[in-house]
Amino acid sequence: MRAIVNIGRGLLQLRELPLPQPGPGQVRIHTAACAICATDLKLISGSDRVGFPAIPGHEWSGTVDATGPDVDASLTGAFVVGENVLSIGGEVGFEHPGAYAEYFLTEASRLYEMPPSLDPAVACLIEPLAVCVHAQRRLAASTQERALIFGDGGIGLLMLALLRAAGTQKVVVIGGRRGRLRLASELGAAAVHDYRELGTPLGHAIRTLYRDGFSSVVEASGAPIALAGAFQAAAPNGTVLVIGDYDYAQATFVWNDLVHRELTLVGSNASAGAWPAAISLAVSSAVPLKRLVSVVLPAVDFAHALTVIRAERDDVVKVVLDWRA
Repeated sequence: MRAIVNIGRGLLQLRELPLPQPGPGQVRIHTAACAICATDLKLISGSDRVGFPAIPGHEWSGTVDATGPDVDASLTGAFVVGENVLSIGGEVGFEHPGAYAEYFLTEASRLYEMPPSLDPAVACLIEPLAVCVHAQRRLAASTQERALIFGDGGIGLLMLALLRAAGTQKVVVIGGRRGRLRLASELGAAAVHDYRELGTPLGHAIRTLYRDGFSSVVEASGAPIALAGAFQAAAPNGTVLVIGDYDYAQATFVWNDLVHRELTLVGSNASAGAWPAAISLAVSSAVPLKRLVSVVLPAVDFAHALTVIRAERDDVVKVVLDWRA
């Protein structure tokens, strides 16, 4: 099989590798599509979590190509997505080889069968949607009147779509790319702002515009400055949800902002228990995943795909590698 292998810091190489054989409880997936996630870029650059060589790819869709012992053989040929956290520990696309390859192994118990009519490039975004569904449950704010989202990337835009679908009346999005902010408006944001035009300190600038603050604030940008501003933007008794990735960064904020206004600080990670709901939202088009698919390229053009992402074009949200091409 062909695989895009991370062979060193920032180095990817297309290689021919032996076809993996499924063991007990496992299936082999023939990858259809795999989206490139910001987390992938961090892993490719070097991570304490994953060494070299490694095969990234955790936002995927594909078909079951082979089954291992004790797995129902009728699964063969099914179009599936799957949760990546495995019972043996670790995750597909991180500690275990992922979908930057034509084939990879996962556990049959983690699979969800999809309708064959669903676009594979759309189906692979069910993974980040499940992450957001889990986060929304942690937020427990499905019918809040006002919400603020920091971040106009895939997670921020998916959180916007989920909050609007759940009945949140007013959602404001702060980001840094005009094309993505336009998309946020089209997805139902009541207002969008480029953080560079708001001025500093960010939290004070937001409260100047929105004096009553927000009952829910979602930090999905991964920027410590945004996390600090989130506390100032939250209304009394409000909730601040943190769903970004910060590496080892630290944020400084006034603790009394948390105490005196009785704010709730909530962290959210991964997608446990959220997959059935995410799949329902995707299949019904209640959340318009297709709007987030910006570019689809043959997997062999992975170098160009990464160039597109790293160019930080303001109209690009998700770039998807197509292994069928």
